[in-house]
Amino acid sequence: MNHHEDGPDRAHRRPEGVTDETVEALGSLSKALETTERARGHLYAFHQLTGSADLELDRAVELLRRAGHGAWADRVQREILGRNVIPGHWTFQIVEAYDRTYHEPFRDLERQALDELVDGRDHLYEAEMKEARRTVGHPDHTARPDGDDRR
Repeated sequence: MNHHEDGPDRAHRRPEGVTDETVEALGSLSKALETTERARGHLYAFHQLTGSADLELDRAVELLRRAGHGAWADRVQREILGRNVIPGHWTFQIVEAYDRTYHEPFRDLERQALDELVDGRDHLYEAEMKEARRTVGHPDHTARPDGDDRR
């Protein structure tokens, strides 16, 4: 990939002596971390959807009672309302465990690798891809947010 001195801003320019293989490896590590960010978002969606379902059960119990189905209302309230989603856990505990056990250590390791191997510079792979794919002179292909179009 191209990595010109006057292209990307300093924070997105590979340090001297860093190989293509290192940039590609760190790009892959970052991509994997980004995937865990998406997984974490799905966990939050799971958490919120399950919480919404549990709160809706209050209405279902009330309506069952009003409709004269007290035994069913009692059963929903006793067996499902407030139930653990896995043994001993509500969804917030699953999210917390994921964060502590997997996501935070992964995020910390990725940051340490970037700090040690490329002076903490993030998204080098993507920045170099942008530089290689942009059209110099096109107003929507500038190298930097400030409108600088040097290559």
